[in-house]
Amino acid sequence: MTTLVFVHGWSVTNTSTYGALPQRLQQQAVASGMVLDVADLWLSEYVSFDDAVTMGDLVRAFDHALRDLHLIDASFACVTHSTGGPVVREWLRAQREKPGAYSTIRLSHLVMLAPANFGSALAQIGKSVLGRMRSWWNGVEPGQRILDWLALGSAASLSLNIDHIHGGDPADKGQFLFVLTGDRPDRSMYDHINSYTGEDGSDGVVRIAAANLNACHAVFTRKAFTANGDTLSLNLTRAPRSAFKLIPGASHSGDAQGIMAAAPATTVDAVLRCLRVVDSASYAQLCDAFEAENAQRDADKVELEPVGPFSPRVHIHDPRSLLIVRLTDEAGETLQDSRFLLSAGTPPNPDWMPQGFMLDRQANSRTPNVISFFLNHALLAGDHRVADPTNSRKTLRAAISGHRPYTASVQPLDLDGLVHHALASMDTGDDLFTAWGPHQTTVLDVVLPRKVHEGVFRLTQKLAPEDFSNPVPGAVIG
Repeated sequence: MTTLVFVHGWSVTNTSTYGALPQRLQQQAVASGMVLDVADLWLSEYVSFDDAVTMGDLVRAFDHALRDLHLIDASFACVTHSTGGPVVREWLRAQREKPGAYSTIRLSHLVMLAPANFGSALAQIGKSVLGRMRSWWNGVEPGQRILDWLALGSAASLSLNIDHIHGGDPADKGQFLFVLTGDRPDRSMYDHINSYTGEDGSDGVVRIAAANLNACHAVFTRKAFTANGDTLSLNLTRAPRSAFKLIPGASHSGDAQGIMAAAPATTVDAVLRCLRVVDSASYAQLCDAFEAENAQRDADKVELEPVGPFSPRVHIHDPRSLLIVRLTDEAGETLQDSRFLLSAGTPPNPDWMPQGFMLDRQANSRTPNVISFFLNHALLAGDHRVADPTNSRKTLRAAISGHRPYTASVQPLDLDGLVHHALASMDTGDDLFTAWGPHQTTVLDVVLPRKVHEGVFRLTQKLAPEDFSNPVPGAVIG
């Protein structure tokens, strides 16, 4: 007997947001003969549109609401949409870190539909004047504190995700996480004021890579110092394997293509496949199956969008990668106004990067030393010729070769003074491509050495007054 809890996304004010998904899941479970009795089905109603509400407030309130379910076996399964995924994941972390303050109710299956696990590029737009105007028009506040969490590269989202990357495998403890996300926007819902709503590589709100929990944490640390600057070595940590599936043709929301509201048969089938998982072995099998299905989708990646009497618009749904770069020094000080450059080939050259590889970049408004780069993984890796699906003899894009190895360098603004930083570049023996995955996010911490000169603090035995308002820097402290 399973209790199934549905958790909606940001700024929802009506349970109609769940569409027909709960009912269709119940019906299909019975029709497929599953040994799954959805005895209790609960729809969440949580407030994210109040500017005072924080992610921590939602976590506490969610925990309180769960205590009223009177679960027979003290466990439940959960299906979330969009921001609902991070809400439940933050609750799971609170359970682990504060066992005395949070309930011991066990979550067995967390099925996340289009989760904004690494945030959304739309979050900062939602905080803008336009976002406030729309919220005012709808009679609610924009939910600033939740939007702060959802902004790409926010400290809160990175904290949660890096904990996940370095943590143990939840499947080993009988807790199974799944991400199902649409592979394209609903073109009819495109907002001409905001191009992110029609962005390929997303579902119109959340980028595919930002939903996926199969992520990597990369760290640049000093390897050596030369006359030309610091050499940085690359260290990688990968997250535990998570089940991830693309739902072809599904978008973030909407009654026509919405992954939840439209309740397409592919979503219903995938959710039930997730709920059938009972142990680590069956979880691994589903991960394998989803990977094979994603590969089939990636091979059939051309979308021809009808444009009335004109030639259709061509969308090549290449796998994308999200690279979130944090620039700091070894003392934890942020490096603002520093240039982060990607280079290709040997010797490294920024001009040799593949044409069109950079799709977007966005600095976090609260921590401008954190920058998110949206990259075309297929162009970086190299790709076969892409043919027109209606005429195989017509080439939409010629074959492209990769330009590996890829490296990075940092040009700090402060290159001299009593305290400063030096130019830094990757060790040419490393290849940053190894940290990038298709449809995946990489968090890259660039940690530069802090050059502190002996002139910052000196001792003297000269008892006569001496002016040191213009100190001589002297050597760098070792």
